[in-house]
Amino acid sequence: MTAPTLTIDVVSDVMCPWCYIGKRRLEAALDDVRDEIDVEVRWRPYQLDPTLPKEGKDRQKYLEDKFGGAAGAEQAYAAVRQAGADEDIPFAFDKIKVSANTHDAHRLIRWASALGLPAQHQMVDLLFKAYFEDGKSLGDDSVLIEAAEQVGLEAPVVERLLAGDADRDTVSAEIDQARQMGVTGVPCFIIDTQYAVVGAQSAEALADAMRKIVASRANEAEAPAKD
Repeated sequence: MTAPTLTIDVVSDVMCPWCYIGKRRLEAALDDVRDEIDVEVRWRPYQLDPTLPKEGKDRQKYLEDKFGGAAGAEQAYAAVRQAGADEDIPFAFDKIKVSANTHDAHRLIRWASALGLPAQHQMVDLLFKAYFEDGKSLGDDSVLIEAAEQVGLEAPVVERLLAGDADRDTVSAEIDQARQMGVTGVPCFIIDTQYAVVGAQSAEALADAMRKIVASRANEAEAPAKD
């Protein structure tokens, strides 16, 4: 018997720590339903702060401005640190020197999808690790090109694309579309193009949502037609 299929569009920003946590939880959920449901995951762009310059702003000052001082920033990240530890993510926030604009990173994620969705998934993972574990700037072209090579993209091609405007408008349009759909925070998991699960929900909650949607769809298919 063929397994039922689902699509999950993950609206995410690679400078969002909860998105990294959400990715790990999604992976656990996918592992849980692997023998029941065939799931296709697609990554969609979002920007928490599109006003950031490509070269970035001092991260500590940026967080202090955002959360009302050093104490506020530390308090806001306490839950992130704990959730990261629970998911075996070695967050190294002290290594991160700048918070940079992520638009080019999203272009790179889009280009990786040309090699297939597994390559796109790998690209997202590499960018999360580069930023949150290695402290690299997501606005640095050399960081983006290094990640591109690891998934099989050609460095000279990516370097040329980054220097131009390829897919810049397309990525912006996707971000605008997410906002028009009502996405105001990420991660947001859009299942089967119509059901939204917002936030870094637990693996159990994500797996449960997938099973309920598949069951609902099956019930609808079995329901007798109305006159």
